[in-house]
Amino acid sequence: MTRLRKMMLEELQRRHFSEHTIRYYIRTVEDFARHFNRRPDRLGLRHIREYQAELFQKRKLSSGTVTNYLAALRFFYIKTLKKAWSVAETPYPKKTHRLPAILSQEEVARLIDAARTPFHRTLLMTLYATGLRCAELTHLRVSDIDSKRMVIHVQGGKGRRDRDVMLSPKLLDELRQHWRRLRGKNSDWLFPGNRWHTADYPIDEKTPRHACQGAAKCAALNHAIHPHTLRHCFATHLLEAGADLRTIQMLLGHSSLKETTVYLHLSKRHLSATPSPLDSLPLKDESPQEG
Repeated sequence: MTRLRKMMLEELQRRHFSEHTIRYYIRTVEDFARHFNRRPDRLGLRHIREYQAELFQKRKLSSGTVTNYLAALRFFYIKTLKKAWSVAETPYPKKTHRLPAILSQEEVARLIDAARTPFHRTLLMTLYATGLRCAELTHLRVSDIDSKRMVIHVQGGKGRRDRDVMLSPKLLDELRQHWRRLRGKNSDWLFPGNRWHTADYPIDEKTPRHACQGAAKCAALNHAIHPHTLRHCFATHLLEAGADLRTIQMLLGHSSLKETTVYLHLSKRHLSATPSPLDSLPLKDESPQEG
């Protein structure tokens, strides 16, 4: 381990960053240095600007991803190297706000029924029934399933916040079948890793992604389906069923209600309940005849 890497690792750990963020930040700085084939402490403002252009123009990364790269470099320069960082010279790119794709409940049912394996089916059902993030799903432990209170404990979610989500009776039945199917019962993880799901470590985040993509292909759904798609469907379908935004915010683990209001734009119930102003215009019943 190089001296700079060790220094950055210590600064990240001292601030209690998550393991995922630590890996991401260190990997970004390594990529930055590798791009110029120089030590990162010998690179300056000009190199940062050139690297940012590379991320956009050649790698075609989204504005959100580029912002994350810059956040890692900013941490490295300010906290590790104790150097100044000019926000004016290295501005974060403007975000593109796009509404997420939403499946109907019928399409979600088709997706789950098209799962390639029983293990994949359980993953898809859990994602949709709970609205968990992919990383939260993979790190569920058997002890997180509370069948007495009918809740699932989400520990160390985004922002290191714990929360509870509902445990559907249908999902509980599926999880019990899933547990009976597992070859080994020694793992603490609800979804153990390795090919036979007998490891003492959890599955990685690729497994739920592959489950979504494989089922979407088998179900002939013309959408790019990701684990987060089912999280969006969970929230939107709850809103359409009458749940209030505050409840959905708590279930999703959003720190701000502003994050949750995006689902108002996706809910058919809320859109159809708002009449168009055209409907209140006193128009004539017929259009003028063409001459």
